Amino acid sequence: MTTGVSCHPRVSAATDSRLPTLLLAGNPNVGKSTVFNRLTGLAALTTNYPGTTVEVAIGTAEIAGRVFRIVDLPGTYGLTGSGEDQRAAWEALLRSRPEGVLVVVDATNLARNLYLVLQLIDLGFPVVVALNLWDAATRGGLRIDIAHLSELLGVPVIATVATQGRGVMEAARHAARAAGRSPTRRHRYSARLEAAVAEVSARSGETGTAAAFLALERPPLAPDTPAADIRARLRAEVGEEVPLYIARQRHEVAERIARLVTVGDAELRGRHAWHLATRPATGLPLLVLVLAAIFAGLFWGGSLLAAALDGVWAAYVSPPVRTAVARLLGTGVPARTLLWGIDAGLNAVLSIGLPYVATFYLVLAVLEDTGYLNAAAVLLDRTLGRMGLNGRAAIPLVAGAGCNVPAIIGLRVLRTDRERLIAGTLITLVPCSARTAVIFGAVARFLGWPWALALYGVTTGVILGAGWGLNRIVPGPRTGLLMEIFPFRVPTARTVVRKTWYRVREFAGVAVPIVLLGSLVLGALYETGWIRLAARPLAPVVEGWLGLPAAAGLTLVFAVLRKELALQLLVALAAAQFGRGADNLLSFMTGRQIFTYALVNTIYIPCVATMAVLGRALGWRRAALISAGTVTLAVALGGLAARALALIL
Repeated sequence: MTTGVSCHPRVSAATDSRLPTLLLAGNPNVGKSTVFNRLTGLAALTTNYPGTTVEVAIGTAEIAGRVFRIVDLPGTYGLTGSGEDQRAAWEALLRSRPEGVLVVVDATNLARNLYLVLQLIDLGFPVVVALNLWDAATRGGLRIDIAHLSELLGVPVIATVATQGRGVMEAARHAARAAGRSPTRRHRYSARLEAAVAEVSARSGETGTAAAFLALERPPLAPDTPAADIRARLRAEVGEEVPLYIARQRHEVAERIARLVTVGDAELRGRHAWHLATRPATGLPLLVLVLAAIFAGLFWGGSLLAAALDGVWAAYVSPPVRTAVARLLGTGVPARTLLWGIDAGLNAVLSIGLPYVATFYLVLAVLEDTGYLNAAAVLLDRTLGRMGLNGRAAIPLVAGAGCNVPAIIGLRVLRTDRERLIAGTLITLVPCSARTAVIFGAVARFLGWPWALALYGVTTGVILGAGWGLNRIVPGPRTGLLMEIFPFRVPTARTVVRKTWYRVREFAGVAVPIVLLGSLVLGALYETGWIRLAARPLAPVVEGWLGLPAAAGLTLVFAVLRKELALQLLVALAAAQFGRGADNLLSFMTGRQIFTYALVNTIYIPCVATMAVLGRALGWRRAALISAGTVTLAVALGGLAARALALIL
């Protein structure tokens, strides 16, 4: 079941394991999670890149008068490989003991998707095929003979458009009716493989072929099984490992079936655009334009939204709040402390954090659902190679710009421990949406966008330098890139808005209590005069080396909970110290201090949620070393930047 730690939505549903189970299977990025949401009503995220659906979501749905337990398997291309996605899908299949499997297939890439369908049929699962993205296939000039495809596979095939709900319930009803019934395998492989399957089946005493395929593809550890000598003989005859031989045969059958049922070979428009986006001559300028559009959208959109919310708060919310607090508590220390939280603190969330986070989540959702992140992965493969990674690492690295937590979880798409260690370290340095809120809320807002760009430039240099160094320190070879083509798609407004809403709601649900509590504590320290005492231990580093006000160090400590808290608490501190209208940081800090503060906040220790998933992904010792390293790097660079900026600002 999916679990979440912080700023990304999670799906969980308490379901009765005694219910009949219907599995959803399919390749990554075929709309499987969308089908799951349509059936269960849960809010599972659907992303247009692999790596974010590697965990299993569970829900319930009433189909054809029966209540089923719906299990959404990780997106996978097969069930017998060594990848974590395939292992997770296989383990879920064994644990769930499903009565039926609804396989969601990409109609625009039938041959590739049929491999999993054939494997599930070979293994004896009751299969129904949901031929999804039917609208994209027809728009691209592809015509698929559904009846013929169903006849060749021996299982029901239903055309679906999951984003619109078309055909989803019909496919589910077919799956419910097929539950518990073993399929009839109509496809055939080479005579040599079929003979081996029949011999294993006969010698093991099994009446079906599912156990024979399983014995040949996933041989048990014991060498003296009935299939052992047959497998050894087959390996000698074909000159390669038996699982690889079977996979090759299955791919050939899948391609043959796809050719028999498909009419029209015109390249899809989205696929042509994908090729343009991955060629350096056209892809790099497009990447620059996309990044510039993101930057401009955040700068202008976030700023406008921030100004609007701040104006509404100042005009309609703050006066009655202050009046009510004054009537209840007067104007003493308790009243002023309370206003730190419910006035300055909440206003900081609305006017600083939320606008930029919401804008970024909206942009990120569009990029995910168009499939552009995959194209960026291919385009950046050579660059990432210099850091010991391949293009697959671009997916979690780019996702880290939204939130480091899912990016760390997405490390499992990488094949080696070395790649996961390097990429995990670099992700903690990638400015997430929370850190972006600090950069735009502080640097861009008070110093101007060129300084915000400069800060991104420094951070990019730090990431490249860290990757270059880790590639030479961490032992082990680099693996190659294997990335399929995902044609660009037009994102649906409903999915983008819903995805953004869930992320923003999750952010607000976590941020508001923390900001309230942090603001109250900070307010109490300030109003009682204890803030100087609390800030004293940080003074040698914060004041002496970084040149920042000692109180700013306190906000950096609070920001370990959530990075954007640092700026919000700092704004609250300024507002309380200088009164409303003085929330301009320039009345509290110099431009040099604002830049240094944002630089330290961007690089130093990741938030607690990121550290938690980092510990689970790489081990707690590595997570501690990475955290300590980022703190050291941030303090060192912050001090150097303060001294360099003193010559400019």
